[in-house]
Amino acid sequence: MESLSGSSISSSQRDELMETVKQQIAVANAQELLTKMTEKCFKKCVSKPGSSLDSSEQKCVLMCMDRYMDSWNLVSKAYGDRIQRERNRN
Repeated sequence: MESLSGSSISSSQRDELMETVKQQIAVANAQELLTKMTEKCFKKCVSKPGSSLDSSEQKCVLMCMDRYMDSWNLVSKAYGDRIQRERNRN
């Protein structure tokens, strides 16, 4: 199997393939984020699962998800900034 830089595919095909892979990774990351956020917030906020959430459980879940997203965004930004700084050094 030839590498992506090999002559078997054109530059535009390689770019298109890389973009598709990036999109698939972004979708997988979003799915994992949603799954982890749901698990953690459910575990934290719902002590006795039933057929519906009471108002305090609903509020707890919403606040938990907001905090989780804020934290994830902060970490993602810091990570992106670090990668950018490392690229600029090279």
